[in-house]
Amino acid sequence: MRINDIIGALNQWAPPAYQESYDNARLITGSPDLQLQGVLVSLDCTEEVVQEAIDKGANLIIAHHPIVFKGLKSFTGKNYVERTVIKAIKNDIAIFSIHTNLDNVHTGVNRMICDRIGLQNCKTLAPKSGLLSKLVTFIPTEHAQNVLDALYTAGLGHIGNYDECSFQVKGTGSFRPNDQANPVIGKNNERELVEETRIEGIFPSHIKGKVVAALKKAHPYEEVAYYLTALENENQDVGSGMIGELETAIPTASFMNLLKEQFNLKVIRHTAFHKAEVKKIAVCGGAGSFLLGHAKGAGADVFVTADFKYHEFFDAEEKIIISDIGHYESEVFTKELICNFLKEKFANIALNLSEVDTNPIKYF
Repeated sequence: MRINDIIGALNQWAPPAYQESYDNARLITGSPDLQLQGVLVSLDCTEEVVQEAIDKGANLIIAHHPIVFKGLKSFTGKNYVERTVIKAIKNDIAIFSIHTNLDNVHTGVNRMICDRIGLQNCKTLAPKSGLLSKLVTFIPTEHAQNVLDALYTAGLGHIGNYDECSFQVKGTGSFRPNDQANPVIGKNNERELVEETRIEGIFPSHIKGKVVAALKKAHPYEEVAYYLTALENENQDVGSGMIGELETAIPTASFMNLLKEQFNLKVIRHTAFHKAEVKKIAVCGGAGSFLLGHAKGAGADVFVTADFKYHEFFDAEEKIIISDIGHYESEVFTKELICNFLKEKFANIALNLSEVDTNPIKYF
């Protein structure tokens, strides 16, 4: 097995197209063609984590946070980023990051937080738009189902909890092949009328190449007629944060104790408990203050996230309780999330959870 086999599975789970514009979720060091020796999964990648990989015989580090966010102009070892990269390259260790793309998928980091809290009826807090496209094509009716099956296999028609979604209507297609054509139906230089089925379906824009290739391969015509349209629809399965509900409302203090227990917290920074009980909970792993308006608008009682600044706490305005549990604390269990995914996909690889505490923040 090669490193690229692991990367391919991770990219299918959390497509790179879903990462934020500032992010650098990708293979950062190493060749994807390297033979896989072992995997070390970590929240961050530091010099100590690279040494741990060396000691455990792993040549692939999967880190949630990218060690490189911006371009490096020199490799002199003047800071921890350069030293980490140098150490990895010297020891033939690949570093792969799966960051905001894993935050943004429905089965990613925020779903993990919801599950640890015990939330039900979970949905994306701020779904993203501009990630979907629509295909319209015309197929001889007798071939329509075969082509449609190929399109479904390629990823067309998956909407939320439903798949194989499409719209079909029958009509008459008209064409006239010229002298150079090799028509499946009809004769050269003669107008042909054919009963055709118009098929429409939605798909994630980043798989456009795969969908079009499947269409052309399965379609019987020499020249395939189709339209592709970019959509502004929100993709309910992709976006920032999540919101769900506890099975029953519980006292606010009890909910805070639940957070402490589930996330091994020493302290929680929070706004005043202006509600005696809470039930509807919004979450965002890592820095989530940008979603406060969405959490308030969705009617959440509590917003569980991290990295709120002092003045941002005032923005709660007693409409919501902000619960800042810490960046590391909100995402450290991402290691288990990634590891469990890989265990289901690959039965015979050496998987290790990093034992290094990479949290730069300490509590006294």
